[in-house]
Amino acid sequence: MRIAIVEDDRDQADWLMTWLSGNGYDCHVFGDAKSAMRAFQRDTFDLILLDWVLPDINGDELLKWIRDKIDWPIPVVFCTQRDEEEDIAYALDHGADDYVTKPIQPLVLKARIQALTRRISGGRNVATIERFGPYEVDMTRHQITVDGELVELTQKEFELAVFLFNHIGRLLSRSHLLESVWGHAEGLNTRTLDTHVSRLRKKLGFGPAGDWRLNAIYHQGYRLEGPVDVQQHSA
Repeated sequence: MRIAIVEDDRDQADWLMTWLSGNGYDCHVFGDAKSAMRAFQRDTFDLILLDWVLPDINGDELLKWIRDKIDWPIPVVFCTQRDEEEDIAYALDHGADDYVTKPIQPLVLKARIQALTRRISGGRNVATIERFGPYEVDMTRHQITVDGELVELTQKEFELAVFLFNHIGRLLSRSHLLESVWGHAEGLNTRTLDTHVSRLRKKLGFGPAGDWRLNAIYHQGYRLEGPVDVQQHSA
């Protein structure tokens, strides 16, 4: 999971990043609202941890901007010292998914993140076999069939395809894809991603003329699009 931490207290941000990274999350820190906004316009994340008091724009205003500008309901968790009932109710009523007060209890925060993840996935465990229209994804054998025909894929091609299928209809930035599939975006040539995308288009039939399309979004990333009913089912 790729997490954006919007926190101006450097010590707090470093602690959150270190602790969450140690638990397997990819974390990116932003010290003010405007730098976070710029990042959110070019990059994608799975969850946002948001402080209320920021040096330029308060967290409640940034939350409104997120809900207005980001084209999918990204989970937002407030992490703040403001613990009045009115503040908590206001944040939840205006689009926050959860609210954690400082000092943050790490195990509680981890549990809240995991609960949000289960909520997003509908509370289901990852199935051994997933079906997306004509595609059958076998998570045990690491293979994909199209209309019953096995497609030969490398391990990274398989992992990239699974990640795209699990985010049908959602724009995913290049760095998001590189971190999620290859482990780290930094130092990796984006041509690695482009080459794998090109291969998946050919092998899985993600072409411009079909029902399934793997579209490049200029200067941003890629979006896998399928039939409307499949996308709505996966949302």
